[in-house]
Parts: sequence; structure tokens; C-alpha cells
Amino acid sequence: MGAEGLVEVVLPGKVEPEGLRIRHGAVPVAGPGQVVIRMEATGVSFAEQQMRRGRYYDQPPFPFVPGYDLVGTVETVGEDVEPGLAGTRVAALVKVGGWASHLVVDAADAVPVPDGIGAAEAETLVVNGITAWQMLHRTARVRAGQTIVVLGANGGVGSVLVQLARAAGVKVIGTASARHHDVLREQGVLPVDYRTGDVAARIRELAPDGVDTVFDHVGGRGIVDSWRLLAPGGTLVSYGSASTRDDEGSKQWPVLKLLGRVWLWNSLPNGRRAYFFNLWAGRSLARNRFRARLNADLTQVFAAFQRGDVTARIAAQLPLSRVADAVRLAESGTVAGKVVLKP
Repeated sequence: MGAEGLVEVVLPGKVEPEGLRIRHGAVPVAGPGQVVIRMEATGVSFAEQQMRRGRYYDQPPFPFVPGYDLVGTVETVGEDVEPGLAGTRVAALVKVGGWASHLVVDAADAVPVPDGIGAAEAETLVVNGITAWQMLHRTARVRAGQTIVVLGANGGVGSVLVQLARAAGVKVIGTASARHHDVLREQGVLPVDYRTGDVAARIRELAPDGVDTVFDHVGGRGIVDSWRLLAPGGTLVSYGSASTRDDEGSKQWPVLKLLGRVWLWNSLPNGRRAYFFNLWAGRSLARNRFRARLNADLTQVFAAFQRGDVTARIAAQLPLSRVADAVRLAESGTVAGKVVLKP
């Protein structure tokens, strides 16, 4: 797919997976300060599942090329870029555009992938790893000996989150369907089946005095239960609204409601704190600082993988030409780990 030209997947509008289009064109050219990356692995994140439905709160107008992140090799470099960067395997967080055989990114946004980490392995750790690392260490600032709850502990972000937390000496209670409980127990996680009974009540049985942090990607009405699970001084980190993925109406409204709850809770004099985590917050105000933080945090995640603290969970690897199958598989709820797309 590389030599003959550009191949990319276009999301033309609100379509079923089979409505995604394959488009061919010329390989892009790097401008000053830019590089062209030949994609080796990208993936299907929850963001693309929302975008397909027109439900991602700040997605671009249709049509566009989805793809939140990617791993590949720098093929060419533009002016003012170190020539030695050519031939280097890098990872990049782009939000859109990753579902393509080639794409242009700013050289400052390309993070080197250490030797010994395969492209598909690295891909599972880019957006999921950065999100988990920042929420755990920058937002919640967890400490050894604390107890946390991770909703969706078997998911893309959740699975990295629980592993990083365990490596930091944190006790983890994780929600997942029963078929994932054995894997969670092997990681030292106390599993709770979110499909049976009163989940909040069962978590309280495991932590009667409350927990230090809850990581909630579900949103919706259940966010109130997450807040009530906190011990005095505890922290709620909300980072999505998965429960509203298939809703109709405004795509901004679920996020606005979450932000409203966060503001209200933080105004209460009870010592607890709530955050709505947005990976892209502050990007327009402090671009260099934002880039430095992303690069540093992804480097930390790769180092954790090399130490064995985190594993790369690949659910399946499919070519770009089978993107519809990849999306359906990712949305099926039947797989653990990330569905990876390759050229």
C-alpha cells in the first residue's frame, strides 16, 4: 500500500461501518517543520465509534479521515527538520487523520518508539496510555496504598489504567463483565460485574469507607454513584460519556451536563474534587508545553511497557481495506484490547 500512493479511509457522514469509503490519492509532502509518516499501525478507539454517529463533542464536519493515533516510520522530512529523523519509528496523537497509509504531522508531535516495541504493540499504548498516565499521575495524583475504582477495567484506557495503578502500589477495584474477571484477578484487581445487581453497593462492600479516586468513562446518570463512592478528600475523574453513545440530539449536551455537575460538586465544602479530563485541554494556549507533556508521558508509558508493568492488548489486526469489519468488531463488546488497523 505504501509505494503506489496514498490510501485513506473517509467518514462521509453518519453511516454504518460499511458506509466508510476508501480514497486514493498522492502521498502528501512535508512542509517546513513537518514529516511524512508511513503508517504501520493505527486503531479503532471509542472516539471513532462516537464520530461515526456524529456524537464526538468536537469532531470536525463531515467528510473527514478518522484515526486518533498511529505508529509508523518517518518517510520524508521537511525543511528545518533533523534529516536523521527519516527512517525512525514514531508514534503520533492526531485526533483525526490516522486511518491513512501516509500522513503529515509536525515533527515536534512525533514521539520516537523505543527499539523492541512492535508497531501494533505501540499503537495500543498511544492514546490509551497517555490518557491513563495523565489521569492517574497528573489529575488524580494517586499514591501507593490508596484505593481506586476503574469503570470498564477491561477497556482500552481502563486496562492500561489498572496496570499502571497496580505498578504504583494502588489497590484497584475494577468493573467488567464476568468473562474478563480472571484476567483482572491475575493483575491483582478486585473485579465487580457491572451487569448484575447494584454495582455501587457492591463496591461499597469492598470499600466501606469510600475510595480515593473513581475513574468514570460512562457518564450519564451513573456519574452520581461514582461521586458518592468517594471517601472524604477523594477525587472523581470523569473522562467520557459512553452511556450516551447511541443517544440522539446534541452531541455537546452530555459533556455540558458533566461539566455542570463537576462545577457544582467542586463548589461544595466537602473536601472532594471532581474533574472532567480532556486530553486536549490547554493545547491552544500553551502548544509547546502541551507537546512536551505528551512526549514525556508517552515516553513513560513505553518505559512501563519495557519494564513489564503494562502489556499491549491487541484484540485483532486487520488491513485498512477491512475497516468496516474492524469497526464492527471494536463495537461488538466481545473483545478485550484494541482493534488495530494496518496498511
